[in-house]
Amino acid sequence: MKIIVIGSGGREHAIAKTLLQSSQVQHVICIPGNGGTARLKRCENLPLNIDQVDQFEAIAEYAKTHAIDLIIIGPEAPLALGITDVLQRHNLTVFGPSQAGAQIEASKAWAKALMSEASIPTAACAVFTDEPAARAYVQSGKIPIVIKADGLASGKGVTVAMTLAEAEEALSEAFSGKFGAAGQTVVIEEYLTGQEASILALTDGETIRPLISAQDHKRIGEGDTGPNTGGMGAYAPAPLVTPELSDRINQEILIPTIKTLKKRGITYRGVLYAGLMITPEGDPKVIEFNCRFGDPEIQAILPLLETPLETLLLATAKGELAQQEITWKPGACACVVAASEGYPGDFAKGFPITGIELAEAQGAIVFEAGTSLKDNHPVTSGGRVLGVTAVGATHDLAFEKVYQAIASIHFQGIYTRRDIGHRVRQKPKE
Repeated sequence: MKIIVIGSGGREHAIAKTLLQSSQVQHVICIPGNGGTARLKRCENLPLNIDQVDQFEAIAEYAKTHAIDLIIIGPEAPLALGITDVLQRHNLTVFGPSQAGAQIEASKAWAKALMSEASIPTAACAVFTDEPAARAYVQSGKIPIVIKADGLASGKGVTVAMTLAEAEEALSEAFSGKFGAAGQTVVIEEYLTGQEASILALTDGETIRPLISAQDHKRIGEGDTGPNTGGMGAYAPAPLVTPELSDRINQEILIPTIKTLKKRGITYRGVLYAGLMITPEGDPKVIEFNCRFGDPEIQAILPLLETPLETLLLATAKGELAQQEITWKPGACACVVAASEGYPGDFAKGFPITGIELAEAQGAIVFEAGTSLKDNHPVTSGGRVLGVTAVGATHDLAFEKVYQAIASIHFQGIYTRRDIGHRVRQKPKE
């Protein structure tokens, strides 16, 4: 098989690396890829802009000319712009929902309306396009409260406001253009308590195959403090999601969502990612839906996958997922993100990265995200630079291996949280 992977982050490096472990995959082309994908054997980068609709036809022509068997869409932005629709018009096989389906992530207000229609448990909310009305609503309601930019904001458009001042500042940022058009509509939600869990499921619009559960850490600071990021680390499986809870999530959330999408005329094929809050009572509530693999969650899931990834994604794209079962390796997987100093705010780029080979020699898997090549050596080019990952018999052993490997990696301003996985790691004895 020859496969195109669309995207340039750690998620796409993880997908490409996993695909290339299979004897069925001859070649992978990453568009545009990163410094890690550029150094994989049987893989090449193609520097096309995936955030411009006028480039989608060029991708289609390349895929037809080179007899590509499958195109996997990694990030949400091109899905929201309709890349799947363009490629499918050329009779290409695509893993990723249509533009209509991608609204489940591209518009939080749209997703909330869908959840209401499907009677899916979620936080109560109100939607505003007018800042004074939004301020009045916040001032008359309960604090804490959650303020969300309606559109895509790279994981940074959500504020959990613990005070009225924080809520008002979040509204000011959204309506003043910090998130562009994405913030001109705001969704204000009740504050939910409990533990978060990520459920990523493959679906071809009829059959649903959930992957193993994961938990991630979105906040920049230790103790889950500070502003939200795209994710600072993750682990799988999440012990919180028991078999009984997993069945409830399937019956109460995943199945009704796919059925309601179908009722709206949308055959949803790709990843349905449910970001959940598990309440103190043990009930699952949807915080948000995403239309693609979570990053870094997928970096902690794929190393445990036993079934060939290309088999599952091709079956999903072709509407043949009912013929597939998913098997998993035993153990646990941990991923810790090494970020640039200053992230999720402004940060410098272009710093040399050393120690990746040494980290992998210690048993870690290093997925590159914000990297590029300079003189064939990796340098920093993004906020989240690396996802340092390891598999172990237990979560403790997996994290021990990760943090040992991280000690071998260096670049100027490297920042990692030292408490990723704190809920599943054993506390040292006094």
